[in-house]
Amino acid sequence: MHLQLAGALRTLVLSGSHGGQRLPASRLFAAELSISRLTVTAAYDQLIAEGYLVARQGSGTYIAEHLPHLIAPEPRPVSAPKPARVLPFHPGVPDQAGFPHRAWARHLERAWRAPAAGLLELADPFGWYPLRAAIAAHLAAWRGLDCTAEQVAITGGAWDGLDILRGAGLLRGRRLAMEDPGWPTLHRLVARAGMSPEPLRIDRDGFDPALIPPDISSAIVTPSRHYPTGTAMPLPRRLELLHWAEAEGGLIVEDDYDSEFRYQGQPLPSLAGLDGLRRVVYMGSFSKLLSPGLRIGYLVLPEAHLAAARDYLSVTGARASVLPQPALAEFMASGEFSTHLRRMRRTYARRQAWLLRELAPVGNLLKLTPDAAGMHLCLPLRPELRATDRQVAALASAQGLTVRALSAHAQLPDPPQALLLGYAAFAEETLAVAAKTLIEILRNI
Repeated sequence: MHLQLAGALRTLVLSGSHGGQRLPASRLFAAELSISRLTVTAAYDQLIAEGYLVARQGSGTYIAEHLPHLIAPEPRPVSAPKPARVLPFHPGVPDQAGFPHRAWARHLERAWRAPAAGLLELADPFGWYPLRAAIAAHLAAWRGLDCTAEQVAITGGAWDGLDILRGAGLLRGRRLAMEDPGWPTLHRLVARAGMSPEPLRIDRDGFDPALIPPDISSAIVTPSRHYPTGTAMPLPRRLELLHWAEAEGGLIVEDDYDSEFRYQGQPLPSLAGLDGLRRVVYMGSFSKLLSPGLRIGYLVLPEAHLAAARDYLSVTGARASVLPQPALAEFMASGEFSTHLRRMRRTYARRQAWLLRELAPVGNLLKLTPDAAGMHLCLPLRPELRATDRQVAALASAQGLTVRALSAHAQLPDPPQALLLGYAAFAEETLAVAAKTLIEILRNI
């Protein structure tokens, strides 16, 4: 009740020129309102503390003079922004309907209902140790990467990982060799990290180390499944890249973004595993495995670089929130994470095959080749299609589809022409409708 009274008085004070006026004595005011005197004095005390009223000993309580700085601004209408919709065929987005919400909520509630002592202390800049141990175990089982929990550093994503590598002095020089076409955001991240991206055109075997200029000693690649074409780097090319790093004393950053989703055979061994974690930093993320909203990634660092990375993080501190880390650690250790990946792998394989069947009527315009892994298809344009991939992407956007043009991922001239179609996040019925729309677009060009 005293808050209601204080609010009413505050509104009256701000409604006009009342500065200097005396308020009724608390006893009289209480009798007039038929409330307790303590309620009135509590309201007066609140407004005195806020500066709206002034108490003068032996005289009473008055409205304070000169209150323009306390006048609230005119309220503005507020409308909540509409969440951005993920439209077919947006690539790289996992199926959020398949996210294990109940299991995740159970692990999250259990972790923080009675938190371990370490969660309430100063956070390790490398992240929650049980999660690092779970990641090391996962990489050993799924990626053939022999590492320890001490070599794993939890990050807030790709930008955070690159910032750590750059800030710790692990990326030598100012220029960084990169794949072209590649992830456009990565070019911006590298530039913001204070380096100059050096795009090198890939071929049918992916990244070619022979093209790296002699004054560059750092490279970032996606050897297991090139983004966005899906090309896998063969063993001879991988060995050539490792030989280059050894000869130059350089460092390779292996971005392994979705290799767990392989539909034929086991996932290809990682480049870092082939190297024995000497010249390769392995970079992974849970954005595509679980949810982009989780914002948890990780680096696996060679032992020779651990001290430099820890020195840097001891100054900046960890950027990844510790809140979801214990839940994720338990989710992985329980085996539910591996079960989820296997379930999603079956789902995504089925959706890829479904999309290719739906697009069969335009096989004369697109090269409908299945991919052995991933969450999207890269479909090259045939000469019979009298349009560029960017023109098709623009027409699809006008029809409510998200079709990416491969040429938009390139920095160098004369880029290859292909359409990128994501299928992982969409049910078969949605893919069927979207495919019919895309077919009409291609036939009417």
